[in-house]
Amino acid sequence: MSVDSASDGCLRPFRPTDLPAALALQASAYAPALRDASVAFASRLDIAEGCCRVAERDGELCGYILAHPWPSGRPPAVDTVLDAPPDDADRVLYVHDLSVSSTAAGTGFGLRLVDSALDAARRIGLQRVELVAVPGAARYWQRLGFEALPMTGALAEQVCGYGHEAVYMGRVL
Repeated sequence: MSVDSASDGCLRPFRPTDLPAALALQASAYAPALRDASVAFASRLDIAEGCCRVAERDGELCGYILAHPWPSGRPPAVDTVLDAPPDDADRVLYVHDLSVSSTAAGTGFGLRLVDSALDAARRIGLQRVELVAVPGAARYWQRLGFEALPMTGALAEQVCGYGHEAVYMGRVL
């Protein structure tokens, strides 16, 4: 197993046994309307193709990225159980969730988690990444090279489900 090490912790693949700690971290970071129940969260892990990672320090989960292949321009709703996307769809890496605990804020784990997921996406042949930046998060994603994408019709309605000021963003891998 490949582990990215640092003196203050490490990154490793997201394991099913990490789910309770990740759900607790999600609950501390997001409003109830933006949280996934255990079964919805787990369904994303099932289709992730190695793109989900966790940050661990002193044996404690202190961050995670939940990302998986998905059809471009079709963000799944929060708390929805997902099946594998069709093979013939224009697939991108969809970043569903990035969370770092308050105790690990400023450690660089967020950037390291994103970089690790993007590397995994490249290995499976994906060329773009897309996400919904929840209200207040677009500036963070802009610093990582993401740009706001046009939103009309059904896409605008889907993104609005993440909050009135949510932004659909993407970038090339």
